[in-house]
Amino acid sequence: MAYELPPLPYDYAALEPFIDADTMHFHHDKHHQAYITNVNTALANHPELAAKSVDDLISDLKAVPEDIRGAVQNNGGGHSNHSMFWTIMGPAGSAGVGGEPTGAIAGQIKADFGDFESLKKAFNDAGAKRFGSGWAWVVYADGKLKVTSTANQDSPLSQGLYPILGNDVWEHAYYLKYQNLRPKYLEAWWNVVNWAEVNKRFATAKG
Repeated sequence: MAYELPPLPYDYAALEPFIDADTMHFHHDKHHQAYITNVNTALANHPELAAKSVDDLISDLKAVPEDIRGAVQNNGGGHSNHSMFWTIMGPAGSAGVGGEPTGAIAGQIKADFGDFESLKKAFNDAGAKRFGSGWAWVVYADGKLKVTSTANQDSPLSQGLYPILGNDVWEHAYYLKYQNLRPKYLEAWWNVVNWAEVNKRFATAKG
């Protein structure tokens, strides 16, 4: 079954003023759709692989034939990463969105980083220093939260790591509003983090 573009769980302008509506239109409707189109094309002759969820697909890239593995890694990763990305954001000021973390993730952040500001600093630093295009992540591994980053559309899932939250630092995610000021975008992004969804991912990671 071909992958399809998931609808945004909010209006294109819902993340204003931190992420502008024009960026959301291009990012969701054009960029995410392109990854889906390309991974579907790559898998057209491999129905057994196309039947997997995209997360399962990129979690086992060795099972993907070598001639399409790169396309699946890049485009399947892009589909997985963005599908997560839309859900872990929400309108600033809504219940559980922005501000200090709530729920179980708050306690884990305190245990592993000391406080939320230390996590933010490490995460923003990882995103700002990622050369070229990529993602900054908080993953759960070995009973702890860890900050990491990946290049391009590589997913932590391909490394056996489960992403709790992630921020897209490709220029298409922020350039219309922030131009070359990636650190400013990274700082503003925390205003739209949906902690309820992050807690759901944390619960999944813990099993």
